[in-house]
Order: sequence, then C-alpha cells, then structure tokens
Amino acid sequence: MKLLRTPDERFADLDGYPFAPNYVDIDDQDSGDGASGSLRVRYLDEGPADGPVVLCMHGEPSWSYLYRKMIPPLVDAGLRVIAPDLVGFGKSDKPSEKSDYTYARHVAWMQEVLVDHLDLTDATLFGQDWGGLIGLRLVADNPERFARVVIGNTALPTGEAQISEAFMQWQKFSQESPVFPIGQICNGATVTELSDAEIAAYDAPFPDESYKEGARIFPSLVPTSVDDPAAPANRAAWEVFKAWEKPLICCFSDSDPVTAGGDKAFIELVPGASGQPHVTVEKAHHFLQEDAAPQLAQIIVDAVRAK
Repeated sequence: MKLLRTPDERFADLDGYPFAPNYVDIDDQDSGDGASGSLRVRYLDEGPADGPVVLCMHGEPSWSYLYRKMIPPLVDAGLRVIAPDLVGFGKSDKPSEKSDYTYARHVAWMQEVLVDHLDLTDATLFGQDWGGLIGLRLVADNPERFARVVIGNTALPTGEAQISEAFMQWQKFSQESPVFPIGQICNGATVTELSDAEIAAYDAPFPDESYKEGARIFPSLVPTSVDDPAAPANRAAWEVFKAWEKPLICCFSDSDPVTAGGDKAFIELVPGASGQPHVTVEKAHHFLQEDAAPQLAQIIVDAVRAK
C-alpha cells in the first residue's frame, strides 16, 4: 500500500483551528498484496482528561476541521472531545489507490485508534455522514463502551431502502468528475456560506487530485444493494440497535436532500430513541456542524448531563 502524507505546512494558520495534533501508528493487516502496513492516524483530544468523552466523527469529504465551532463549547462544559481524521482525510495518512479503501477497513482502522489505543469508555458518539456509518458500527461492535448516541444527517444502510436521486447524482459526480473540488463541495452543502479561508482549510489536506482517492471512493462504499459486501455487517449492527436501550438522539437538518427522512428508522426501531428530545435543525444543510454548531453542542451537553 502506497501512502501519501500531506505536508504540515498545508495546515499552518488555519482559520479558527488552534487544536494540537495527536498521532498514533496503526497496523493494517490487509494491504491488498498479502502484506501488512502501518498508517499514521491523527486525532484531536481536547478538554479535561477525566471529563465525559464525546467522540465527534466527521464524514466525507470533510475532516476534523468540521468540528472547530463545536469543540470550544463542549470543552467549556467540561467534556473531553475526541475527533479523529479518518484515514484518507485531514492529517491522517492517505492510501493512494481507491481499492485500498473499504467500509470494513474504515471500521477496523477506527476500532484500532479509538478502542484499542485510546480505550474510550462511557462515551457519547456524535456522528454525521460517514462519521455515522462508521461510528454506529463501532457502537454496535463495542456497545459496552458507549453511554449514548447522537446522530445527524447519516444512516446505517443495508442496501434495502430506496436510494435518493440526490445521492445517486453525488455518487456519479464523485467517480466521473475530472476535478473534485473539496472546499467548494463543502461550501455547497452549507446554508451559511463559507469564507475563502474556510474553503481553503477544507482543501488543505489535499495538495492535488492524487490525495483524494479516499474522498472520491466513499460514495461508492455506501451499501446500495443487499449484495453489497458491507450489507451483512450493517444488518448485524441493526440487530444491536433494535435492542439498544441507552439514549439515541436524532438531530437531522431541514435542508439536506441526501439524508432527508433518515432519522425515521432510528426513531421507530431503536428502543433508546423513545421519548428522546429529537430535533429537526432548522436552516441547516448537510454539514450542519457549520450551520448550527452552538445548537448541536448544546444538544450533546444536555444529553450527557441528563445521564
């Protein structure tokens, strides 16, 4: 597996992002050629070391920069915030071939970082986009480590539900567009227009198109048929959540054409979702962390304090 590592100078003086990096090297036991490899994964670890843990997982094509507005109020409330950069994103290493990325690998990579290395317990997951697809699998695989789940604009697809036309167009664009303008993509999925500096920050991890194979392949890794290789594991995860009695709170936005209505299955099927303060976040697009950071942070704080 050939790895690309974004030069540190690309991340100098990012707008509104003063957080110190933490790194861990993890082993990849299936590099596709029968050999194992080592990946450097970066994560943020902010707030009191003994505070209640909030695991903030980003999706695609963003990175932990997405949580820059949520981290300060969470830390001010006494919470410890862990925000990894998924492999292929942010300051984490970037395998250079699309075939290096699978749904199962992403789950295994985060399992090694968040469970095996950081040993997180009594944690609250906040997952959006692929941060939910991966994070929910982590919860299902390690239910004893999580106290509650908060999700927005995400899913746990098994290939049985009808796929929206908006998603199919996004999938087609990700595979066929000769240029994949990540900063502009993120800007196009917010109600609050990003500044030039913020757009540049989303572009920072990707010096050129060769660094974007992980970002490009993600839409194609979403299970859209029952025969998808990830579908059985997601169905098994749903069985865990159908018996999940700890709190699960949905805060989906009102203006995301890709995930609209995605909260319905969680609210109907997860016992722990019953009676919870689910919210439709108004005036927010797909990246609701950009549009409604204070509201989302308060939802998490209230959930943790509610015990």
